[in-house]
Amino acid sequence: MATEKVTIYRKYHGKVPTDKAGNPLHRKDWARKRPFRWAVRWFGSEGKRYSRSFKIRKEAERFTEIEQSEIRNGMVDPPPPTKFQDFVAEHKKVMCGQVAYKTLSDQMRVLNMFMAHVGRNIQIKKISPRHAESFIASRLVSGLAVSTVNKDIRTLKGIFNRAIELRGYLSPGHNPFQKIRQRKTAENTVRYVSVEEYQALMNAAQDICWKALLLVAYGCGLRRDEILNLTWGNIDFENQRIHVSPKKETMGILGWEPKDHEARVLPMPLQTMRLLVDLQALSVEGCPYVFVPHWRWEQIQKKQLAGKWKEGQAIVNNFGRNFHKLRRKAKVAECTLHDLRRSCITNWAQVLPIHVVQKLAGHSDIKTTQKYYLAVRQEDMEKARLTQSEILSPNLTDPLLTHFDPKTGFTNGQGRN
Repeated sequence: MATEKVTIYRKYHGKVPTDKAGNPLHRKDWARKRPFRWAVRWFGSEGKRYSRSFKIRKEAERFTEIEQSEIRNGMVDPPPPTKFQDFVAEHKKVMCGQVAYKTLSDQMRVLNMFMAHVGRNIQIKKISPRHAESFIASRLVSGLAVSTVNKDIRTLKGIFNRAIELRGYLSPGHNPFQKIRQRKTAENTVRYVSVEEYQALMNAAQDICWKALLLVAYGCGLRRDEILNLTWGNIDFENQRIHVSPKKETMGILGWEPKDHEARVLPMPLQTMRLLVDLQALSVEGCPYVFVPHWRWEQIQKKQLAGKWKEGQAIVNNFGRNFHKLRRKAKVAECTLHDLRRSCITNWAQVLPIHVVQKLAGHSDIKTTQKYYLAVRQEDMEKARLTQSEILSPNLTDPLLTHFDPKTGFTNGQGRN
């Protein structure tokens, strides 16, 4: 059984001191005459004794306070020696299914890069803030965007927190990325797609499938993956609603989880519903997906039967490329499908409370809604301009305000006329 108390004592070394007659001194007289260090001792969960020595008593007392706190929290045994490559392999194994496939892929990407930087065989507890700073510096020097490097910092900080709290490979306070601050960067303005730009996209889209997809993005605020994973069972035509919900994998459908694992229901504008009705009438029977062509669905099913379909594969190939071809055809300035979603959320925010907008958008944190999805529209800019013009236009040269006559011109640099 482990002891509940961590003790400090003197650990003597060297010869036992003697008196003038050459007789060994009693132990109580050793303190001033025999060299020693301060030792901290405690016992593990299986009775194994652990100790650590310090030259200065204050250092030993600080360590004792930390160790005593860990014992109270159930962390009796010191972290086991573990190579970083073993930790990375374990992380991939235990996190599979706990987080989305793309999230785990991002984690493994940055873990493998960090492992290449510090070495595969380094003990995880020997990874220091110096290693973390060196890695971040190398990422910045490589020319990556600051936002990408900041994402790496957040990812690694979270992973090393798991090494502390859940797996016990590191002691509390030993996260090498804990004090690594994210680099400051100028925030990009939210791209708002105006109604005129949306109409131009709709006019350029000759395919009814693309028209319906644009309507779902701009009118309902769905993410790209949410749109592509929509099935006809998710469309409630009677109540004019779209259900975003997780799906279990079967031979008739692909497994999928929405972001943040949160299902939600979205209102569907009348125009969207009518176009989806027309699209359903033209769809091939047997394909459950709204925006996946029947021939693509047949390919996916064949790969499933052959065991060649892998999680994370694109359900529709070249989607982004085809959207940008449509955008250029419509002569619309640079934007993405996600900007249509952001614009929908901005439109909601003009008439709905922010907490309702957050719920419809599927954001777990309202700050995300406020920071990344509420754009300043052209109408807002014009309204602000007109407001200030009305405030500033009357009595710009009012003597009571300027202490001068209405005539404020100057001639020859000699003062007022």
